[in-house]
Amino acid sequence: MALHSYDRDMKPTSPKARPIMINRVQALVLAFFLMAWISLVAILVAAPEVYERRLRSLPGAQRIVDVVFVVALPAFIAFLSIGVLRRWRWAFWLILIAFLFGVLRLPVAVLQLSGQMTPDGPTWYVILQGVIGVAQVLIAMAMILAYRRSGVWGS
Repeated sequence: MALHSYDRDMKPTSPKARPIMINRVQALVLAFFLMAWISLVAILVAAPEVYERRLRSLPGAQRIVDVVFVVALPAFIAFLSIGVLRRWRWAFWLILIAFLFGVLRLPVAVLQLSGQMTPDGPTWYVILQGVIGVAQVLIAMAMILAYRRSGVWGS
């Protein structure tokens, strides 16, 4: 015997017919992922040398490394976005831990800008990395608060 959910008029609804409702924390994470993808595309178009220098240090044929990077990173972001929308518990913890480690981006950016570390790229890129770190930590704090209030993904 199948269990059905019903709408206000007592008509059966299918799980596929229900709209996906997201809360603030999910919206923050998804917005961050969207901005990360837009930033990736913008940097690849406007300043490809930023990633080329980093990718040249990886082993393998350069063209294959470039293609894997351009395909794998957006695919990973899309996969994690699905996890956010479906409220996968493991995705919550993975994203939370990764975003908490964003706190390390800020001191690294400060050290690079002050000349105490070799910069990863031009000044604007180092500043961008610091801003990304701050955003990650703020989102991680929002995730922790939502978890304390309502559980994983605020559900």
